[in-house]
Amino acid sequence: MSSEPEQVPPVPARLDDAVVNARDLAKHYTLYPSPMHRLLHVFWPGRAYPRFEALNGVSLTVRRGETVGVIGPNGAGKSTLLQLITGTIAASSGEVAVRGRVAALLELGAGFEPDFTGRENIMLNGTILGLSPRQLRERMAAIIAFSELEEFIDRQVRTYSSGMFMRLAFSVAAHVDADVLIIDEALAVGDARFTQKCMRFLHDFKRRGSILFVSHDLGAVAALCDRAIWLDHGTVRAQGSAVLVCEQYVAALFEHKPMSTPPQPATTATQAPVADAVVVFDRATPPAGFEVGITSCSPFNSTASSFGIGGARIVDGGLTAPDAETRLDQVREGDAVDLRVVVEATDTIAQPIVGFYIKDRLGQLLLGDNSYWYDAPQVPVAAGGRLVVRFRLRWPALA
Repeated sequence: MSSEPEQVPPVPARLDDAVVNARDLAKHYTLYPSPMHRLLHVFWPGRAYPRFEALNGVSLTVRRGETVGVIGPNGAGKSTLLQLITGTIAASSGEVAVRGRVAALLELGAGFEPDFTGRENIMLNGTILGLSPRQLRERMAAIIAFSELEEFIDRQVRTYSSGMFMRLAFSVAAHVDADVLIIDEALAVGDARFTQKCMRFLHDFKRRGSILFVSHDLGAVAALCDRAIWLDHGTVRAQGSAVLVCEQYVAALFEHKPMSTPPQPATTATQAPVADAVVVFDRATPPAGFEVGITSCSPFNSTASSFGIGGARIVDGGLTAPDAETRLDQVREGDAVDLRVVVEATDTIAQPIVGFYIKDRLGQLLLGDNSYWYDAPQVPVAAGGRLVVRFRLRWPALA
């Protein structure tokens, strides 16, 4: 299987409807051995120094009312791209145009003065984002209430935790009537409850504005974003549907074989019997207070997209009644069912682990488990052999 993802054609963008339009953006940094060499370069500009290409030929368009996610590993150029769009750094080449008011949450604490109080920083940061002093005074109470920092608002922000910083910065950005909201991993330091509050705001903001969202949380990107762009070493690796691009990114991560993994001995595994059925998950008590509903069971799709480093493949999977072989067409919430997975080994596997995820239509992970966490026997499987695993559970009440 090739590690190169299938390129997804970007959605055609109408330039007259674009709030962010970046073309062939590039940003490089000269790597000086010491500050003295930086000074010498001013007087002898012809001297060559190595360069780091943080971004190279990146184009991106965000239309009005659209949410675009930016994903990629650390050092891929995500933050650099956002800084170029917001104008905090200058591009080495290329051009970018932004229409409307922009509210940006970039580096934690950017735009805040540590010696000022939270209230004073609301005035400072709000002014930077384009609000007048009168508007800030009128919205002060709402900003403080959203941040939930009432008892700390008149203390110096140098005493704030990273989560409190995020609360204050997000609350100001949420009240500036922005046309474009740019977020760079700001939600990563918040507690779960406030992060949910921010996500509800973002879903509501999508109805009236555009969002450029950088995150390592692929579930949040898939749920929130209409499209996604995947950056890798400063270039665009893929762009298109957020769910599809996130799947391609995960696939690429798993398709890199570890370099230091020693080969597994195959002397005992080649003689091992193939496991018949192993129950590795058993939750006999159904959830209380659920309303009975019915879920339709899709047939197993052998041509669905898959990824990995090889060695085994799933040849069948589906829901059955406990200890039965016949696949169910539908299952009722609270029913005891087996998720039956059949794995075929193409290589000898000494310690097979089988797991599953259940996702919603947006690609968000709802629940999952795997055989590693339980006292299930890890039966070696010889090349060409099959392993049948049953995950026994009560079918949950899914919205």
